[in-house]
Amino acid sequence: MSTITVESLSYDIDGTAFESRLVFDADIKSSRPGLVMAPNWMGVSAGAERIAQAVASQGYVVLLADLYGQAVRPQNADGALAAMMPIKNDRGLLRTRMQAALAELTSQSLASVDSANLGSFGFCFGGCCALDLARDGAPLKAAVSFHGTLDTPNPADANNIKGAVLAMHGDADPLVPSEQLPAFIEEMNAAKVDWQLISYGGAYHSFTDPEANTPGKQMYDKKVSDRAFQTMYNLFAEVFKPAL
Repeated sequence: MSTITVESLSYDIDGTAFESRLVFDADIKSSRPGLVMAPNWMGVSAGAERIAQAVASQGYVVLLADLYGQAVRPQNADGALAAMMPIKNDRGLLRTRMQAALAELTSQSLASVDSANLGSFGFCFGGCCALDLARDGAPLKAAVSFHGTLDTPNPADANNIKGAVLAMHGDADPLVPSEQLPAFIEEMNAAKVDWQLISYGGAYHSFTDPEANTPGKQMYDKKVSDRAFQTMYNLFAEVFKPAL
C-alpha cells in the first residue's frame, strides 16, 4: 500500500515568495520520473492536491506548481480570473515561474527524481502553462494539456520543444476557441514535434474537474476524464524509459 506524502516547498522568485507542493509515494526510495503539474486557475487548492496525489500514486514525483505566489490563493472565480490573467498575458513571466517550479522539483531532496525523465501536465490555464514550459526549451520527455488553451504569441517557440506533446480537448468546449486547434496543428507540424491532439466528442471545458457543473460550458465527464488520464499515463509509459 502506497504512502502518498504532500510536502510544501517554499522558494523565492524575484523577491516574491512561492509555495508549491511536492507529492510522492514515500515508500518508494528509487529515482522516479518527475512531473511539474500546473493547476487550473484556482491555483494550489485541495482539488489540485487530490489530482497530484492520484498521479503520484502511479509512481511519479509530482510538483504542484504555485504560479501566483504564496500570498495569492483564489477563493472564487473572480479572484482566480484576477490572479490568472496577468500571468497568462505575460508568457515570459509564466515561463519563469514554470521553470522555477521545475528547478525546485529537480533540486529538492525529499524524493529522488530521475532528471533524465521529466514531464509536465496541466489543466485549463495549467494546460497552457505545461505546453509553454515545453516551448521554453525545458528538458521534458512529455508535455500534456487537459482542456487547456493551445495558443501561443510566438509559434516559432515550438522549435524549442524537446519531447512529445499531448493536448486533450473537449469538442464541445466553448472556452477554447475552435480556431486554436488548426493553429496548434500548424505550429506543431512546422516544428516537427511528436504531437497528439485528441478531441473528445460531447465533452465540455473542465471535463476532468468533479466540481465543474455549469451546463453547456464547464462540465465534469467521468468517462472522458478516465480516458484522458489513461492516455497521459500511456504516453508517460512510452517516453519514460530507464537510461541504457
